[in-house]
Amino acid sequence: MKYISLLVPIFLFGTPTFGHAAADVLTVAVFDFESKDEAVRDLGPKVSTLVNALLSAEPGVITVERAELEKVLGEQELGLSGTVLTDTAAKVGNLTGAKVLVTGRVFKADKELIAVAKVIGTETSRVYGELAKGPAAASISDLAGELAKKIAGTIGEKGATLVAKVMTHEERVERIKNALKRGDRPSVSVKLPERHFGTPVIDPAAETELGKILQECGFKLIDDKSAEKADVEISGEAFSAHGMRKGNLISCKARVEVKAHKRTGEILAVDRQTSVAVDLAEQTSAKTALQNAAMELAERLLPKLVK
Repeated sequence: MKYISLLVPIFLFGTPTFGHAAADVLTVAVFDFESKDEAVRDLGPKVSTLVNALLSAEPGVITVERAELEKVLGEQELGLSGTVLTDTAAKVGNLTGAKVLVTGRVFKADKELIAVAKVIGTETSRVYGELAKGPAAASISDLAGELAKKIAGTIGEKGATLVAKVMTHEERVERIKNALKRGDRPSVSVKLPERHFGTPVIDPAAETELGKILQECGFKLIDDKSAEKADVEISGEAFSAHGMRKGNLISCKARVEVKAHKRTGEILAVDRQTSVAVDLAEQTSAKTALQNAAMELAERLLPKLVK
């Protein structure tokens, strides 16, 4: 069974893309389940915590800690207490790199204790439901165990419909070219200092990727050694950090922030993107995350540079 890559825990800095070594890795974010009824008021968070722990024990799964998500998004902006809308899920996916979210609800009906879960694809908006139930006095751990097993099965079987088709670099560049059409391409300089674990990087991956895409799309690239002044300057910063290790795989998360402005000082665009990657080597994972964040930015940024 081939899993599709999704998000990473603990190091909340982007859109996950995996190296070849991580083809069987799945990353999932589990949010607090809703439990508004008085009889089960405290059970929602307990069930979601157990589901998260049980999913993390799956050999092909990496889970995201809720506490880490809150650091990036904030509880108020999240609004994910069991009733996530597909547009909200897409926003969370864009900000954190999550490809699949799991939310749910715990309630009592007649003499049964029921836990329902929604498995949401942040890229495709596909939603699948799972349910586990038992007697009113059923063990929470048994209920969560049954639900986690069903969720893992759904994600494994339906992964292709939860995650958007992965486009090749060439296909994405072609899409950017189509968006640019025949507009005039200004000369551009790119300066994105990069750090990993607080350590400066000699060869910035995000800067390299963005420069490569600019050239492939017909822009003239100007560097510091050129006597010519670029029409547009792209500046900002990029950083990456180690997330976690699972077996031989290492996950890293990256964030790239950019600002594009003319020589006159007029700001054309301000944007940021996070990405997650998994590989056998930490540095490769980190650079892949930065590379993919740069590609995501390029798709939004380049059309704004064309006159």
